[in-house]
Amino acid sequence: MEAIIDLKNLCKSYGSYVAVDQLNLKIPHGEIFGLLGPNGAGKTTSILMMLGLTEPDSGSAIICGHNATRDPIKVKRVVGYMPDNLGFYPQLTGLENLVFMARLNGLAETGIKENARKILELVGLKAASDKPASSYSRGMKQRLGLAEVLIKKPKLIILDEPTLGLDPSGVKEFLELIKSLQREQGLTVLLSSHHLHHVQQVCDRVGIFVDGKLLATGDLPTLSHQLFGNTGVETSIHLTEELADPAILKAEFSTFPEINGLIVNDRILQFNTTQDITPKIVRRLVELGANIQAISHKQYGLDEIYAKYFEKNTNLTPKHESA
Repeated sequence: MEAIIDLKNLCKSYGSYVAVDQLNLKIPHGEIFGLLGPNGAGKTTSILMMLGLTEPDSGSAIICGHNATRDPIKVKRVVGYMPDNLGFYPQLTGLENLVFMARLNGLAETGIKENARKILELVGLKAASDKPASSYSRGMKQRLGLAEVLIKKPKLIILDEPTLGLDPSGVKEFLELIKSLQREQGLTVLLSSHHLHHVQQVCDRVGIFVDGKLLATGDLPTLSHQLFGNTGVETSIHLTEELADPAILKAEFSTFPEINGLIVNDRILQFNTTQDITPKIVRRLVELGANIQAISHKQYGLDEIYAKYFEKNTNLTPKHESA
């Protein structure tokens, strides 16, 4: 299957400042990909090159089969982009803003208002569709921005810091909306953010982007395994009484392919596994006659993964980026 986004050796500098350095990335159809990095990492510059809004110094950006540098108009026809700073005509209603945007995109006049109302209902703005945009809250403006992205039925949507300025409930609602749209309409989504938790909630894969470099890509289990090896998941099980012969227990669990380490410390068993197999471990312990008092487990999340990459790249200090 052809990649929706295919970036090869993409580079961009402003004088001596390297904003994007040898960016290689492929995103397939139907995926939500999170481009994660601090402010100034080069995320927005990368997006502008994907949209044909700025030219790379070298490399190529093929978006939905079109070269973004050579055919930027073709790219814009099939890509919906929501920047971090949204702008609307404040005196116009949400519906009027959306209809105007549809006309700018050259959509057929027939049924344009009906389609706009459907999109507004889809993003949860049906009740506010006839209210002026100046009366909208930050969360409502984000939804209107998403409606403007969706009105032209894009193959790909790019969201640059879409949760900026939203309160926790607004963030949750917006991310749930993105996930439902991807699931129901098969959209491909590139979400750029510096909020680890937001990216972790919604993205299928993540790219860690620091100082113009894409340091790693993958889903969370893959990234966790790359960095933490056999300690991807740590499961601690507390027994009511000490085991008579810990060696027998270790021999028993040595046949489990997911287990790469077992430490027995009095009544506490600590399993290091490549994935969470807590139920499987518990069943076997019960079969062996062990009485379990408590279970706890830790799986490395995106915050630990992100912090670890900064440890490994201490020479990479985030810079501020104007674009």
